[in-house]
Amino acid sequence: MDTRGHREILSEDGLVLTVTGRPGPAPLRFETADGGRRLLRQGERPLFLGRLDGDGCCHDLVLHRFDGYRPPLPPLRAAQQRRDVNWVHQYARWLEETPNGPLHDGRWVLSRRDFFAPGIWTTDFVQEWPNGTLELYCGGGWHGILPLRRLSPPDAQRVKAYRKHAREGTLAPVLLWWVTFLDGWLILDGHDRAVAALAEGTQPACVVLRRVPDEQDWRRTTDELTEAHEQRMRRPTECPARQRAALERGFGDALAALPYEDARTVTWPVPGGPAAWDDLAADVMLQFPRD
Repeated sequence: MDTRGHREILSEDGLVLTVTGRPGPAPLRFETADGGRRLLRQGERPLFLGRLDGDGCCHDLVLHRFDGYRPPLPPLRAAQQRRDVNWVHQYARWLEETPNGPLHDGRWVLSRRDFFAPGIWTTDFVQEWPNGTLELYCGGGWHGILPLRRLSPPDAQRVKAYRKHAREGTLAPVLLWWVTFLDGWLILDGHDRAVAALAEGTQPACVVLRRVPDEQDWRRTTDELTEAHEQRMRRPTECPARQRAALERGFGDALAALPYEDARTVTWPVPGGPAAWDDLAADVMLQFPRD
């Protein structure tokens, strides 16, 4: 069976992958239930259990993670990391082939990212296990990085091998998944590589996976923006001549960006609803907020 999607090359370090024939739910998927309940599942295995806490628009996400996560990429050998590999294209191929990943029908961007804002890999890098709390601030989200398995210590044998790659500049990038309702990233692959890079005093190089709008969605938005722009430009009293050139440039830039803007991370209903979620919470004896 051909698992390859259509590829649109954006640059050497970025591509759009259009996935078809996978209507979902994805193997690795978020599920939701009433009361701010969240569940990340891989196959039938729960990986992440969370629930919103707090009043108003600012909430905390109280969470518990389970052992058993299976990364979507195969193990990387030392010789492979030292080759001249385009990791964006290689990770895209592996994600298409894996039975454990988040891909489902739609358009996805994979792109290289080597720099993050201060605090992303320190203050907002969740290192405790298995419980934690993500502070979802009003308007700004959380904007941190959440591992899906327990982190190895910096002196673990595998991490020490990766630390050598980090010093040599041959460490393969970490694979992150941008999740819109968290306003943050999950580590899909490369937990030990992340620990190794940080132990060597550098931010990990990353490849980021994120959803972008389907073609019918961004084309519909394009039509709406075009109609509004044309109506405005037909009213000269509201659009002095000196502003027309700037408006045209801004309009063109906005249209060019539409196909590549972030699209909402798709979620599916929790089978069994809130009662099934509550049973999982009871199994791990977590005290979540009551309805």
